[in-house]
Amino acid sequence: MGQLVGVIENKSTIPGMVRYELNRNLTGSGHEKFSSALEAVGPRPAAELARRLFGTGQVASVHVYMNTVTVDLGKGCTADGLFGVIRDMYQYWKPGMAPPAFEDLVPAEEPDVAAGAAPSGAGGGLSEIEQRVPAALLERSRAAMAKWKAAQAG
Repeated sequence: MGQLVGVIENKSTIPGMVRYELNRNLTGSGHEKFSSALEAVGPRPAAELARRLFGTGQVASVHVYMNTVTVDLGKGCTADGLFGVIRDMYQYWKPGMAPPAFEDLVPAEEPDVAAGAAPSGAGGGLSEIEQRVPAALLERSRAAMAKWKAAQAG
């Protein structure tokens, strides 16, 4: 599953450089340059691609501009396999992978009452949303609502 990226590999006139043209834009209209995998941080598509390319051990640097990826190969390395890394960038389901069981997808149950939180209303337990809000904010919200209702009534 996932869609393969359309890639055209172009050899550069500069030895040790390869240029790839993709069928999708990775950076908008900005340039992104990565000299190492440590610089490729964050969830941006260009950073993810750079991390994968650096992971092959064949790449010295990566420059991404819109839909063009320029790769500076490491000393003595070839571009073998880089085309596949780029093409499979968005393929998240590959042949031979086993689908997860339903039990793996269901989140673990959270406790009914958060530590230190007062139960809401007459029902006793906290709702799922209230469990995620700090107890102090819940109490503050309840006090504000009571004050507002008193002002509306009188």
